[in-house]
Amino acid sequence: MPQVILAIDQGTTGTTVFVVDARGRIRGRAYAEIRQFYPKPGWVEHDPEEIYRSVVTLSKKAIVAAKLSASAIAGIGITNQRETFVVWERRSGRPVYRAIVWQCRRSAAICDSLRKSESEVARRTGLLVDPYFSGTKLKWLLDQKPELRERGARGELCFGTIDTWLVYKLSRGAAFVTDYTNASRTMMFNLERREWDDEMLAMLTVPREMLPRAVSSRGPIAETAVGTIAPHAIPIAAVIGDQQSALYGQGCVVAGDSKATYGTGAFLLMNTSDKMVASNNRLLTTAALGPAGEPAYALEGSVFIAGAAVQWLRDGLKLVRKAADTYAEARASLAKNKDRTQPYVVPAFVGLGAPHWDANARGAIVGITRGTTRADIVRATLDSIAYQVRDVIVAMESDTAHPMSELRADGGATANRYLMQFQADILGKPVRRAKVAETTAMGAAMLAGLAVGIWKSPDEMLAILRGADVFKPKMQIAERERLLAGWHDAVSRTLTHRPN
Repeated sequence: MPQVILAIDQGTTGTTVFVVDARGRIRGRAYAEIRQFYPKPGWVEHDPEEIYRSVVTLSKKAIVAAKLSASAIAGIGITNQRETFVVWERRSGRPVYRAIVWQCRRSAAICDSLRKSESEVARRTGLLVDPYFSGTKLKWLLDQKPELRERGARGELCFGTIDTWLVYKLSRGAAFVTDYTNASRTMMFNLERREWDDEMLAMLTVPREMLPRAVSSRGPIAETAVGTIAPHAIPIAAVIGDQQSALYGQGCVVAGDSKATYGTGAFLLMNTSDKMVASNNRLLTTAALGPAGEPAYALEGSVFIAGAAVQWLRDGLKLVRKAADTYAEARASLAKNKDRTQPYVVPAFVGLGAPHWDANARGAIVGITRGTTRADIVRATLDSIAYQVRDVIVAMESDTAHPMSELRADGGATANRYLMQFQADILGKPVRRAKVAETTAMGAAMLAGLAVGIWKSPDEMLAILRGADVFKPKMQIAERERLLAGWHDAVSRTLTHRPN
């Protein structure tokens, strides 16, 4: 009997595929970056066909790396960058435009025009009015190309987030679906009723005929077509947005469980079970999962730039050759400047997310002196990730009246021990780092394995989660408060508006 899961993690900067066995071990893996397009300042695009090709190619490579036959694959779990979307021709499967990425800010003017309706948007969708979400950027595209809106209304075009695009392509058009977690990020989905919202579609002038069917994350949902990944069909057993997948992969399946994923951005979610918690601090209410994959809710705060700031150090400023070099640079800066007096980096490259939601904010380096070194800029950039995460956690604790006892951390940037220790210090709470950093992929694997019977129960599945490294806070309270005051002053210099 097949006893492994193929977990596809299609992220913002690259695609990773894992082969995961019944003990939760990664038996094989493959990864490749995908090209980023920046047509204008603040605009970000991907090539949808490149994304699909990467999934097929890397799936085959991961199976080979696992030294298994494709016949060993019991099912596929897909997790994906959530708000990024594609519009394509239903008949041919050809995209009509590049994928517009969640980071892209091109719909900022549309969001400004909708700001007066934000309370209604939040009530219906759990979201705020921001270019981050798919709906306003889809409106931008249909406004720019009115013929696409007409074709969409005739049922000739499909809209989908990356999960929908991949399932459609892998099934060769047999399945046009999305799951609740991805649908909840479009600004077109009624979170309470779990269906497309007619009022939101009217507000954004989006034809319903373009939209996929929304289903539960736990399937099976579809099958791969013969000859795509394997010579035979394979069940697509789970589809889930990346941050909800990481929440599930950390075992955060009951109310109060919380995690932060440090990827291109940093994303914090707190499971609120069957309760939709409305935020007073400009956080988001979103779809999540319970222990068996049943629909639940979460409170979420999104930091747009985390690991992307390290890429900027490497590729933009060329201050480091590789991301791992930031650890030594930060340590060197700290050795020279033990009180971290200056500078502060505010990486608002594409605006600021929670709790500010300022699409027009732009980045700044505050407090440069003649003595500022390369190492100081690197250290301050890592610090900015921790500061942003801390701001979201404070807002989350206020909304739920539930102080967080510890932060569960995952994602690539958690490999940086300096960052994890500073995160614990600036939080004043322990940070528990997952042994397997790839909990996003692991969540999709766990959900798919549960769906196809590799694990017979949620308890059996959760038993595969391993221990973790714990970073305990060491910083004095007065020092923490001084650093936070400097950070908040630096952020205030980048804001272009204050929340109402």
